[in-house]
Amino acid sequence: MTLVQMQPRSPHADLVLRTVDDAMEAAGPQVCDDMTVEVALAVTASSRADRLLVCDEDGLCTGLITRERLSAIRDSAAYTDQLRLRDVLGDRGPFTSPMTTITEAEHAMRYRELTALPVVDEQGSALGVLALAR
Repeated sequence: MTLVQMQPRSPHADLVLRTVDDAMEAAGPQVCDDMTVEVALAVTASSRADRLLVCDEDGLCTGLITRERLSAIRDSAAYTDQLRLRDVLGDRGPFTSPMTTITEAEHAMRYRELTALPVVDEQGSALGVLALAR
């Protein structure tokens, strides 16, 4: 019988091996990007959600918007009741893949100062949300 010497595992070793797929939350409420800011605020209130996944007319995820950001937009001087989510989201993204490691995703989120990140498949459909622990 041969003894095998075990090396102590780093407490962060599991994070390197785990993927976003292991840690993501359910997608939650999804809304279309042609929805107005006011209606989106009503959806967050009625669903008690802090954020909404926004999709285009083809069902592809275009981004994520928080209740806090929606409220700030509504309270701004430039707000009109015709303002649509697609007008305030700008470019698509950022997103992450379910195969990205948690360490990589966490680094990207901290670098971009994001608290949540949509997880999308190869076609761009929303699978869930990766959120930083509070």
